[in-house]
This record gives sequence, C-alpha cells and structure tokens, in this order.
Amino acid sequence: MFCKHILKTAVLGLLGTVGMASAVEAPAPYGPVPTEQQVKWLRMEWYAFVHFGLNTYTNKEWGYGDESPTMFNPGDFDAEAIVKTFKGAGMSGMIYTAKHHDGFCTWPTESTEHNITKAPWKNGKGDVVREFADACAKYDFAFGTYLSPWDRNCAEYGKPGYLDVYYKQIEELLTNYGPIFEIWFDGAMGGDGYYGGARQNRNIGKADTYYNYEQVVKNIRKLQPDCIIWGAAGRGDVTWAGSEKGFAKNYPLWNNQGNHWVSWEADTPINHRGWFWHPGQGSAVKSPEHLMQVYLCSVGRGANLILNLAPNRDGRLDPADVASLEAFGKMRRGLLAKDYALNAKVKTSEARGTEFGGSQLTDGDIESYWCPKDGTTSATAEIKLKKPATFDVVRLREQIRLGQRVEAFQVEAYVDGEWKTIVAPGKPGEKETGFDGVRGGKGHTIGHQVLRWLPEPVTTDRLRLTITRAKACPCISEFSLLRMPAAEAAVVVTSEGGDKVLDSRGWSYGGFAGDVAHLAFDGKTDTMWYHGKTPSHLRVDMKKEHTISGFTYLPRQDGKTQGMTSRYRFEVSLDGKNWKPVAEGEFGNLRANPVEQHVTFPAQKARYIRFFSTAAVDGSGSSVAELKILAPRS
Repeated sequence: MFCKHILKTAVLGLLGTVGMASAVEAPAPYGPVPTEQQVKWLRMEWYAFVHFGLNTYTNKEWGYGDESPTMFNPGDFDAEAIVKTFKGAGMSGMIYTAKHHDGFCTWPTESTEHNITKAPWKNGKGDVVREFADACAKYDFAFGTYLSPWDRNCAEYGKPGYLDVYYKQIEELLTNYGPIFEIWFDGAMGGDGYYGGARQNRNIGKADTYYNYEQVVKNIRKLQPDCIIWGAAGRGDVTWAGSEKGFAKNYPLWNNQGNHWVSWEADTPINHRGWFWHPGQGSAVKSPEHLMQVYLCSVGRGANLILNLAPNRDGRLDPADVASLEAFGKMRRGLLAKDYALNAKVKTSEARGTEFGGSQLTDGDIESYWCPKDGTTSATAEIKLKKPATFDVVRLREQIRLGQRVEAFQVEAYVDGEWKTIVAPGKPGEKETGFDGVRGGKGHTIGHQVLRWLPEPVTTDRLRLTITRAKACPCISEFSLLRMPAAEAAVVVTSEGGDKVLDSRGWSYGGFAGDVAHLAFDGKTDTMWYHGKTPSHLRVDMKKEHTISGFTYLPRQDGKTQGMTSRYRFEVSLDGKNWKPVAEGEFGNLRANPVEQHVTFPAQKARYIRFFSTAAVDGSGSSVAELKILAPRS
C-alpha cells in the first residue's frame, strides 16, 4: 500500500544520511490532497441512486408537501432483490432518498408526524431505510442516504425551529442504520409549499447561513467520521458536476478548491422520464450505449457517477430500466476486462529513482507511480507491449494522494513506421462540455483517472506518453490500454402499453402569441412557442372530438431557462366556449433536468384544449418546445 511505500522511502532516506544506504525520497504533496475517505470514495466509481416515496404514487417529481402518507403502500417491495440487481451490474453501493422535498420520511422518525408510521404499509410498522440498509449489509454493499434540506410539509420550515427537526433527522439516519458511506444534501433552497397548512412561499436566503452547514458538518463528523458529505453549501467532501444528464459539465476537471480537495459527482436517472417512477416510462429508458457515454463523460473525466433507478408503486424496479442497467454493466465489465499495457516495458526520459521508474506505470498497482525529479514538469515514457494489440480506449491515473498536478498530456502510437498522435494535448483555455469529446477528446487533466475513447481502434506494440504541462513533477500511477466492446441489446418483455400520441396534422392554434403556437407541435425540439408574459396560454382546435388522457410538456432545449413553465393548468372543451380544467400542478426541477414532463388524467372527451403557463422558472415569459396530446390505446 502507499502508506507503507512512503514509510519505506522515508526510512531508507534516513539511513542514507548516515551512510548506511541511499534512496530517493518521494515528492512532497502538491496543493490540496484528498482524505483517505475521498480516495476510497473515488475508487467506487459508480453506484445507484434510488428515488422512492410519495412522488412514486402522485406522478410528480417534486411533491408539494400536502400529500397523504396513506398513499404509500408498495405491495411487493423487496430491498434485497434491488440491491442484488445493483451489485450484479457492477455497482459499488446505493444512496436512498430517505426524505425528498415533500418532507415525507420513509423511516419511523421522531422529528415529524409526516412519516411512514402513518402509511398502511406493514400496518405502520415499515421502515424503508432499514430494509435497504440491512440488504446492503447482507450483500457487502455500501449504503448511503439522501436527506432533502427543503421540507415543504414542515410548519417550521424557514424559521429557526426547523433546524431542530433537520438536525434530528440527520442524527437518526447516521445513528440507527449502520455505516453510511455518503450523505446527500441537494441545493433546493425553499419556495412555495404546504408548510403545515400555511401554503406560502418561503425564501431562506443563503443556505449556508440558514441551515448552518458548518454545524451540520461537525455533527456528521462526530457521528460518522468516514461518511462522505455531498454538498452542504461547499463545506462537504463532494460537489455537483453540473448537470443531471450525467456528465461532468466541464473538462479539464480540477479537484483543487482553494485549500481543500473537493471531489466531483455526476448524477442522472437511467430513464428520461425523471428521478421517480412514472406510468408509461418503459419506452423512455436510456440505452446501454448512452449509459457508456455518460460513464466516459463522468468517471472518464475524473468524477464519480450516481445512476438513478426508481422502484414502481409495487416497490419493484422497472424491467426496462433493469435490462438496460444489466446490459451496460456487462459492457463496462468487458471494457475493463483486459489491460493490453499490463506488464509492458517502459523507458522514461527521466525518473527520480528505481522505485519511481517507468515500470510503475504498467504494474497493475494503483498505488505505485512513475515520477521524474522535482522541478520537471514535462516528461516522456515510451511503452513497449509484449505483442501488438488492438485497442481504442486509453486510461491514465495520477497518484492523487500527492495532489493533482497534470494540466495536459499527449499519447502517440507507432504505426506504419511513424509516430502518430492518438490523443492530442489540450491547450490552455480549451474545454469539453456536455458529451463533447466522448470520442476523440484531447488530453487535459488526469486526476483520479481519465478515459479517452479514440475515434478508431489502433493496432501497435509501441506507444509514447508525454506529460506536456504540469504544475509540479507529475506522479502517474497507471497507463492502460482497453478495448470497447460492442453493446448488446437491452431486451425486455413488458406488458406496459401506455397512451398513444395524437397526430397533430391539420390542427389550428390560437391564444397568446397564437401565430407561433404551431411551433409547439412541429416535432422539432429546437423551435418553440414563446410569449413574453406569464401567465399566458395557447389554444388548440383538434378539428374533431377525441378521447384524451394526458399530455407531455417539453421545456425549451436551447440551454436557457427563461419562460420554462414551472406551474401549469390544462383545460378541455367540446365547443370552444365552455371549458373544464382537468389538470393543474407543478413541473419541478426543470432548471437542472429539462426533460419531457408527462401528465395524465381520467379520460375526457374534447375537441379543444388550452395549456396555461401560470408561473415560470426564471422571470416572466411562457414557452413550450413540444406539447403532445395523449389518448388511451384502444
């Protein structure tokens, strides 16, 4: 292990000072360094998120806080089956949403009456947190928990009294359920809610001040010193990678946050429909190929990945989600199954000593590392494979216990008698965002690890790694060559039919900004209906009577949030004069996760419909990228 390695070099260095032996000391750490807990956490790579609560039964992403606990009654919940599915796919742990924004606690808490003891499930004796924690312990699977700081149910929220409630919930979760590898606090900072019947909009100001995260962190360190803290207004160990689509938003990625090492975590649901389970979502699952892109743009950029799978109302994972997860898990195992550079011979331009020589790059030991002398910030290692190999993924790791150092690197392959660049060095100021660079990306930072998927497979037995820029002498622990396997189809048989989308050809439109209302029905995600005020509405004449059962709303997809509908009302009419409201509610979390929203209601006969945007995410304005009208399948 690394600690033993440092001890050994330190002892040999001391012996050398008295003439008994000679050895080269390891380099001094550069900048912030991770804690032992952060190192272990980074090596987990990916794990599950599980959203399961009252929203599962209301078809919402964000509950308002007035939902009745009597709705929570899963008929076939099996925590062990869920944990075994995750572990079988290669995941390393799971984080469960013990309390979401609606304030419903899925464990028998003493902090609030709005908890699982008021649910009919197991006659009020159930405890979802306990069942997941026990299943994880049984299968040697890491268990973590999510606790929403925002509580739209609690009458004390926004007042000083809420801190007693919130701190009590943290204490219960970190005291009664065994080791917690990570506790997750998202950034939701208040807004409108039930709040014990007040039905107000409560703004808490700065989250760090209101929640007193300095004290929260102290409480957690006292209860569970090894627990990784996500968020906590920047006081934790891990921060958000910037997108709920699963990629680290910006590469190059640096863990140096002032004087502290702060790791990154990317998150995304496996299903396009959202974080909680929704009816009809079977056709919206992300493919194994898409999940591999997510993996390469999160773990492959030096972050960790938390992938959400949501149980349905029976308490079981959706079969389509499971099929895609298992297919991706097999694909990932295939990618990592063989390192073609393992035990290759390495010649370096410089090394600080034999214990830090080029052979450490390919020895399969993540703790050993190649390092040149102090002051050297550019160096080269030539790798000679045992025999020619065909690969298309290059993986590099730094010895992060000594800090993050590398700013740019280059990889070349000797092909057809000449050196060809297969990973070009990144230039200062360049960035990859979104899924940019998923194939053919450049070499910038390394950190815990970086994976670069080449545009085409390369066959060679000679390669050259050059660290072109570094903040201090580079410490590279691993150089690997991998081969991306072909994805297998995620085959799943499901009886889920779902509603059909009505054909909008021939319809006419009106309402506010009626001249552009057709853009909400043109099948194009880069166009939209937009009106500069809120509230406003668009009106549709479907030309004949239909039986309709819902609609979908796609927010604007241009990266902007102004005019995204946060609250809506949907009305139907047979004659265009007498209107009946059939759905009203909230689209939650659009700012971070602007995906298609599905709303269903009891089947209604209608010729005319009106969609009202009654509140917007940012400022005034109303917009719809796409609106689809749903009808029952015959």
